[in-house]
Amino acid sequence: MYPHCMSKAGSSAHANNSLEHAASSYLRSARHQPVEWHAWGEAAFARAQAESKPVLLDIGAVWCHWCHVMDRESYEDAEIAAVINQNYVAVKVDRDERPDVDARYQAAVSAISGQGGWPLTAFLTPDGRPFFGGTYFPRDDRYGRPGFGRILSAMATVWRERRDEALETASSVMAAIEHNESFSGRAAEAKDALTPALVEKIAASALKQFDPRNGGFGAQPKFPHPAVLDLLLQEAVNRGNEEARTAFTVTLEKMARGGVYDQLAGGFHRYSVDERWVVPHFEKMLYDNTELLRNYVHGYQSPMKDVVREDFLATAREIVHWLDTTMTDRERGGFYASQDADVGLDDDGDYFTWTLDEARAVLGPAAQGLGPAALGIDELELAAEYYDIGELGDMHHNPAKNVLHVKQTLAELAARRGVEEKSLRTMLDAARQKLLVRRTQRPTPFIDRTLYTGWNAMAVTAYCEAARVLGAAQNMNEARDFALKTLDRILSEAWDGEAELHHVIAYPDGLETKLEAKQKAPGTLEDYAFAVHACLDAWLAGGEMRHYQAAVKLADAMIARFYDRTGGGFFDAAAPQPDALPLGALSARRKPLQDAPTPAGNPTAAAALLRLDALSAPAAAGGRDEYRRIAEETLACFAGIVEHFGLYAGSYGLALERLLADPVQVVVIGWGGEAERLEATAVANYAVNKTVIRLAPESLLPGGLPEALEETILHAPRPASANAWAFVCRGRACLPPVTDSESLLKALAAQV
Repeated sequence: MYPHCMSKAGSSAHANNSLEHAASSYLRSARHQPVEWHAWGEAAFARAQAESKPVLLDIGAVWCHWCHVMDRESYEDAEIAAVINQNYVAVKVDRDERPDVDARYQAAVSAISGQGGWPLTAFLTPDGRPFFGGTYFPRDDRYGRPGFGRILSAMATVWRERRDEALETASSVMAAIEHNESFSGRAAEAKDALTPALVEKIAASALKQFDPRNGGFGAQPKFPHPAVLDLLLQEAVNRGNEEARTAFTVTLEKMARGGVYDQLAGGFHRYSVDERWVVPHFEKMLYDNTELLRNYVHGYQSPMKDVVREDFLATAREIVHWLDTTMTDRERGGFYASQDADVGLDDDGDYFTWTLDEARAVLGPAAQGLGPAALGIDELELAAEYYDIGELGDMHHNPAKNVLHVKQTLAELAARRGVEEKSLRTMLDAARQKLLVRRTQRPTPFIDRTLYTGWNAMAVTAYCEAARVLGAAQNMNEARDFALKTLDRILSEAWDGEAELHHVIAYPDGLETKLEAKQKAPGTLEDYAFAVHACLDAWLAGGEMRHYQAAVKLADAMIARFYDRTGGGFFDAAAPQPDALPLGALSARRKPLQDAPTPAGNPTAAAALLRLDALSAPAAAGGRDEYRRIAEETLACFAGIVEHFGLYAGSYGLALERLLADPVQVVVIGWGGEAERLEATAVANYAVNKTVIRLAPESLLPGGLPEALEETILHAPRPASANAWAFVCRGRACLPPVTDSESLLKALAAQV
């Protein structure tokens, strides 16, 4: 496995390679290399300036296939390493650990070369300003790309002989980054542009790229766009947009049937290299699966033309099962970051793919009692037909390898063969389990067990939503409890309780204990914003006021650290201390707007503040009035440009929906069957501005509710002889309580 490839070099660490002292899985995977690597930090740049050497910057990730290729071809090569060590100070960065560093140098290299991605290879001045860069470079001239050895020599020559030219380029690139990322040109009338028409423009832009045949957006490669999908669902359910409804449902159907979805274990791979979702890049990321889980939960939550999508429910449950069994610290709480695509450099998803002979060796002629005499089809034949396993497969490196995907549904297959779907399902489930058991006997791709704060907060939100929508009948109470355990770990290990939130909760094997406080990756805007959402969702899930109070503290800290009170909007990173100079391109201030790949920081922060505003006391009652004002100013900051971001502005569209629509809160009080029915009625149909909480009557005490609800719910009369009742509140006013599902449904229809 890649993180253990140091055994190939015969030594666990190279004498002059400082990554032995790193905690990141990606950095530690390179600690055996002959390159004199430094982690990102003051020491590396101090050395570069002292020796007047340029910096060679490599940014990658432990799950990145081409990062490993470049490591093996170039950074493990003694000749290449000698050139680097003689001419450069080498710095390696884990993009998952330092997204703030990655974002700036991605923008820089895109400005230089027109492309970005990982591995990112950049050449910097000693103070960290980029003057040349690209992505993957082969060791020698190949694939139409110049060889890395030639690039290293050429850039060293530029630095020695044409330094003024390099410095001029570096200044121009930094100016371009600062201009492109600042969004400082807000029009005075920007708030007037915050209308439903702007939401519809964003949705319409996405719909123009919808692929009606294959689902998804655009051509190859195809990435999931969870925020846009939720925006389209919002348009479908609450505005009757049939085109949006079709785009949402077809995309979820096609993705779940494709090879981009792990048909055996559940969970989504990163993206598809083809337009049909068949052949993926096989890495699995936590953030993709948490957001897609929410999509499938929302799709099940919202019957389309009175049709309940049981297939969406099945996909949601399978994602949860994969996360539970593969990507979680069950004992302490927490979600792991990623699973690698490959086991070694000579395969391409071999763990996940199958030849027909491999399938034949696992699947017998028939499941017990369901043989050819009963159904006219045996186990191998069924699996091969359902998952499209043939002699000729899908993978270029090995044409016999098949990516399992569903070309026809089981219902279609049963109808074509004239047999019962239930019988085929029983046989297929048995075949699937046999294939999965055999797959687990293969060498397993590496799992990065780093716990990142923002991604874990996203998982908390996704699990809380899944538990609320799917309910106890789907045995989701365990998911809710694990989400709350994870949030408690975030708040105890990554948060100081007042102001500072770290980007990493924990590294594998407790390596964070090796880091001094100044070395710990600082929390980003996204970490704070997602954590606020997670705390609010935890309050909705369990009714504990400590989670609501943590949300308030985190939001206040987020505003203090990141909000631009002069120009509006949030920066992605806190301003440096007055006596500290930011390293390299960190001097460029960014206001993230674009979803890529996770929801962008500014709309996520705005949405979090709007959720808090709906629960806080109004200013007239001694409460806050800045949450809504800051959220509105933040959205206004981007109103003049956001429609041009199309697919990448889904989270902005959802945040703007929250701003424009009055918040609707449903409070269900009581326990037992009727309370469960009221709650199930309340959660039906997705609406971005609707929240549902269920409370025990004994919790209705002073200080037991957020201020806005306490003003109304606490003093409302209890319905006579009722064991359960519900309030529907819109804005800061609540309707009289209702005690049955039909009355609640009518009240909701009038408010949402």
